[in-house]
Amino acid sequence: MKGRARAWAELLRLPALFTVPGDALAGAAAAGAAHPNSRTLLAIGSSLCLYEAGMALNDWADHAEDAVERPHRPLPSGRVHPASALAAAGALTAAGLALAARAGRPALTVAVPLAATVWSYDLTLKRTPAGPLTMAAARTLDLLLGAAATTGTTRAARAALPSALALGAHTFAVTTVSRRETQGGSSLAPLAGLATTGILAWRLTRGHTTERPTAGPSPSADASVLGLGLGLRPARSADADGPARIHPTSLPGPATLPSPPGGEDRGLGAALHTALAVTYAATTARPFFHATLNPSPPLTQRAVGSGIRALIPLQAALTARAGAPGVALLTAALAPAARSFARKVSVT
Repeated sequence: MKGRARAWAELLRLPALFTVPGDALAGAAAAGAAHPNSRTLLAIGSSLCLYEAGMALNDWADHAEDAVERPHRPLPSGRVHPASALAAAGALTAAGLALAARAGRPALTVAVPLAATVWSYDLTLKRTPAGPLTMAAARTLDLLLGAAATTGTTRAARAALPSALALGAHTFAVTTVSRRETQGGSSLAPLAGLATTGILAWRLTRGHTTERPTAGPSPSADASVLGLGLGLRPARSADADGPARIHPTSLPGPATLPSPPGGEDRGLGAALHTALAVTYAATTARPFFHATLNPSPPLTQRAVGSGIRALIPLQAALTARAGAPGVALLTAALAPAARSFARKVSVT
């Protein structure tokens, strides 16, 4: 039983789950919610289920390729049957949508395209030029799910969009690097990822001091921002046209990031989100730099793993900047657990 449990832990990449709750928490903070509520918890549950559905579906779709490149993976090694992985993907998708429905119609409005894009990415888009953008949209829309669920309106997504796009920009960079993680050989992708990290960290530490957004609908907001697609896990090989090439100026990203809170605690809040932004940059800088100098498969895979773990300090920095330092610290506290679990089960 222990061996079977480990096989499923590898299939679902359990350490990566720690990077999921921060999406909804950052979305709630960016939408102006003073504290997470019960609908935020339902959004987190929905995100976790849909994320794991994508993990299981990814391995089901790739089991023939993994038999050649990663024969130790649970499906090609025979430790998990392909039909079981597909069934798990379907069940987890249904559970994710059910939890979103419990959070209210606005949350379900976001969760439906999220689920649809998870399946589209794993089954169709992964090896196309649209793959990295689809993955970026995954994290973007996942953060918006937290905003819509917490506030009970899709219009709250407008306030959360800058944070969501910042998260999407990072995901785009990591996904592009991951497309060569089994072959290596491309210095451009990790170099662009390093530049993206620097740009995002710089934007996070800029000294804006506008008011915290107010939760609830905004008359000028447009629910069409929810038309963003969504994906889940990076592809493991280059598309037919060769490795994806990116430039920092072409990355999806916000024009401005959420502003830190005003009031007496402005200085403390600014120090916290600056420290978290520096932590985010430090988590990715060295692995991306090493992969730039030597884009071998081991160093590229290490850069991808660090990029995935860096989601946690990025989410925490966005949450602190939006005016929820306590929630930001809670999010940041997930990082040690993610590192501990990653020593036992790979996140890539």
